[in-house]
Amino acid sequence: MRRLRKVKIVATLGPASNTYEMIRTLHEAGADVFRLNMSHGSHEDITKLHRAIRQVEKDLDSPIAILADLQGPKLRVGEFANGSEELEWGETFRFDLDEAPGTDKRVCLPHPEIFQALGVGAHLLVNDGKIRMRVEECGEDFANCVIEAGGTISNRKGVNVPDVVLPLAALSEKDRADLEFAAALGVDWLALSFVQRPEDVEEARKLCDGRAAILSKIEKPSAVKAFDEILAVSDGIMVARGDLGVELPVQAVPPIQKRLIRKCRAAGKPVIVATQMLESMIESPMPTRAEVSDVATAIYEGADAVMLSAESAAGQYPVEAVTTMNNVAISVEKDPTFTEVMENSRNIQRATVADGIVAAAREIAETANVKAICCFTSSGTTAALVARERPRVPIIAMTSLRGTARRLSLTWGTNCVMTGELERFKQAVVNAARAARAQGYAGTEDHIIVTAGVPFNMSGTTNILRVAPCDERLIYSTDPE
Repeated sequence: MRRLRKVKIVATLGPASNTYEMIRTLHEAGADVFRLNMSHGSHEDITKLHRAIRQVEKDLDSPIAILADLQGPKLRVGEFANGSEELEWGETFRFDLDEAPGTDKRVCLPHPEIFQALGVGAHLLVNDGKIRMRVEECGEDFANCVIEAGGTISNRKGVNVPDVVLPLAALSEKDRADLEFAAALGVDWLALSFVQRPEDVEEARKLCDGRAAILSKIEKPSAVKAFDEILAVSDGIMVARGDLGVELPVQAVPPIQKRLIRKCRAAGKPVIVATQMLESMIESPMPTRAEVSDVATAIYEGADAVMLSAESAAGQYPVEAVTTMNNVAISVEKDPTFTEVMENSRNIQRATVADGIVAAAREIAETANVKAICCFTSSGTTAALVARERPRVPIIAMTSLRGTARRLSLTWGTNCVMTGELERFKQAVVNAARAARAQGYAGTEDHIIVTAGVPFNMSGTTNILRVAPCDERLIYSTDPE
């Protein structure tokens, strides 16, 4: 399904979007990737959503990526005798391992690993950061704190510990079970929560065993500090601004977002900007101007994808939310400033033949009247390298592997077309010309760029570039066997 934009849209599925009809409507409205939140719903529910997505894909003959988002460890306080308590600024409060019901002076924090990592001066944040406490004294089973920002604390509220790296694995027992289930089900991407260090990603990759690509969610200060190492072992990145905005000052998040996007672009790995992009559309058919500007900013920065969470999963206007995001993207990408920003922010270290091939393809496309870049790819690497260049013309990624086409649904600017296995480059050129015409990118009088690796069907062999006519008669009359 041809898109009129290059950035991709990720839509989360939930109670408002759990039927075949709604999933199909969302895809037709602009959703390229569907996110399955493993924090909600049983394995049976997830299986039904997966089956519906694959049926939509089959019926529309349009590759769709499925992203399974693992929950990650959840740190929560215990329960209170009165259900909740009001905490005031300047008062003291104690966290400990005592399972007795909490009071206005203390509560159980059933996570000994937190106490092991805490030090004097560290902060504990409760209820999405609404309550802030500073540690004044701590031991192996307690932390005495002073309240710096008060509020209502109640049963099972979440706790964030921004100042330390916790001795916790990113994968809980639930996550391990969910990972195995999702990988066996056949999802294309696995999003890993609570990433603190590259070892967290490597553990998930080992368990996944090549069945899905690994996307690391950056939602903790420790992940920002170790970002280069995490990016190196990840297939993609999600800038999860929700928890990141809780654990860091809110004013620090926009610069971090910009910096991480640029690093992902330079590495040629897809990056999603997520959380609260059109949040008002959960209850309103129209977004705020600030939300539209937020989506536009992510697109101007060169993000591969922007994501809807509750807007499409549980909101009253899921189709309108996707449509709005689609329209914002089309408008931004038509702006001449967008092209200027993409080209001025290009920062790529080229060291291989493939790097040179895709750079040449982009440069030729900018100086000649070329309608599209068609790249034949087995693993998806060639298409990702072309996308890294952020060319002005569309990218047609041609592959014989359905899994590759699905994963590329998350990569900027790629339009995936299935093709049979090839043996000769001339056959590839003919197939590329046919695809460009069939998808409406070019006519018989136009030219396209074709990149491929010879021999075919081998990953990492991009070594050839051809400017070719879209008229098959000219291809047959000019190309040698």
